[in-house]
Amino acid sequence: MKVGGATLLTNAKGFTLYWFVPDTSTASKCNGSCAHYWPPVHGPVTAGSGVTGTLGVITRSDGTKQATWNGHPLYTYIADTAPGMAKGNGTNLSGGIWHDIVLSGAAAPAQSSSSSGGGGY
Repeated sequence: MKVGGATLLTNAKGFTLYWFVPDTSTASKCNGSCAHYWPPVHGPVTAGSGVTGTLGVITRSDGTKQATWNGHPLYTYIADTAPGMAKGNGTNLSGGIWHDIVLSGAAAPAQSSSSSGGGGY
């Protein structure tokens, strides 16, 4: 899925997949309320055409299976309400930084975490 100038790893429905910096290759550090906002991708999964990298599976603390990509447990983000969105990229939420997975092209810029007042959308 193209977002900006980058091709991102997505699920079959086109939703961006993320990895969480505090995770390890064998354990997810996103449980409880974190997993509500960042739903784990249940494994095992199979790669679509053009997907590079190694897909795998870990067992979460609750016993469920979670898909991994190149050793990173995978998640979606509750605020991505439609395919092609990547609102979670670069955010510092639930105890760490979240990143989308860029398969090719230029990475989308991370959201600014500056606390300047004013502005708005």
